[in-house]
Amino acid sequence: MLSYFPEFCFDGSLIATSLLASASLACSRLLWNNNGLAVVSARTMDWPESTEPKLVVFPRSTPQDGGKLAGTTVIAENPATWESKYGSVVTSVYGIGTVDGINEKGLAVHALFLTATDYGTRDPKLPGVHAGLWAQYILDNADSVEKALELSREIQVVMVSAHGRDASLHLALEDASGDSAIIEYIHGEPVVHHGKQYCVMTNDPAYDEQLELLSQVDFSKPSSDMPLPGNVNPRDRFQRASYYLGLLPKPKDERQAIANVLAIARNVSVPFGAPYKSFGVYNTEYRTAINLTNKRYFFELTTSPNVIWVNLDKLDFSAGASFLELDPYQTDYSGNVTDKFEKLAKAPY
Repeated sequence: MLSYFPEFCFDGSLIATSLLASASLACSRLLWNNNGLAVVSARTMDWPESTEPKLVVFPRSTPQDGGKLAGTTVIAENPATWESKYGSVVTSVYGIGTVDGINEKGLAVHALFLTATDYGTRDPKLPGVHAGLWAQYILDNADSVEKALELSREIQVVMVSAHGRDASLHLALEDASGDSAIIEYIHGEPVVHHGKQYCVMTNDPAYDEQLELLSQVDFSKPSSDMPLPGNVNPRDRFQRASYYLGLLPKPKDERQAIANVLAIARNVSVPFGAPYKSFGVYNTEYRTAINLTNKRYFFELTTSPNVIWVNLDKLDFSAGASFLELDPYQTDYSGNVTDKFEKLAKAPY
């Protein structure tokens, strides 16, 4: 029986069984929404190669075509098309899609790998959005988790591939109110877990199974002698993340709040060279953290000694404003980089 984990963190997404681990890659997301100061979150990006991340600023009224991937048509019949209602700051993947970010209304989205993902047979009656633009579609059009879930029912996510790997994704959402949701596609149907209690997410198995595994864990007597699992598999990382999330002290300021969630994100990161079942070796490439209350986006490259951040309130999101981009692999960046972005002649995707 689960007797330690606080209600706000009743989530099993990091308790993924090792039976499925050989096929999945591991990222982690955590949300701290009851600290009394600010709603903050963090995620890790774990992948066997560089995802070529860029920080990108999209203004309002950006046109998007959910049927095109890097200029190639991947959904020929009834692709979703839209112009963004809200500006956003995102982390791109391979220069072709969005994997993480926050919009100007304080809604954040995190795309993580899920082997069990099955978007189902294409139904042309629903506008199609390829998986690489799924997160961007939500950031462009929704101002809350509730609205994001409503809009998600109006589209169909369609599988695409990049760099030889399918975009088998599930999404974690949170907003400035502390609301949270997990969206998965299982056996061709969307499955949603909605509520402030869903604070931690990673990969396989599907969320229902993860919740069942969580219910079997008891950390009711935390101490320095508590035997915590220490490997990189999702089950071990989940138990560590949930244990420490339940123990975080009340922060005095934003600096402490972000430091707290990043400390857990680092704790569940994958070190260089760590073996991972039959897949081989992968590691954590970067970590992000978000202050949804004050609209600040933090980024920490694993190979850089510095944390950088962007103040959304200092960006121009108006229609017709410039698209902006920053390469976090330029390791001379440190601290506030809001004014370090370079203008782009057009949207990167």
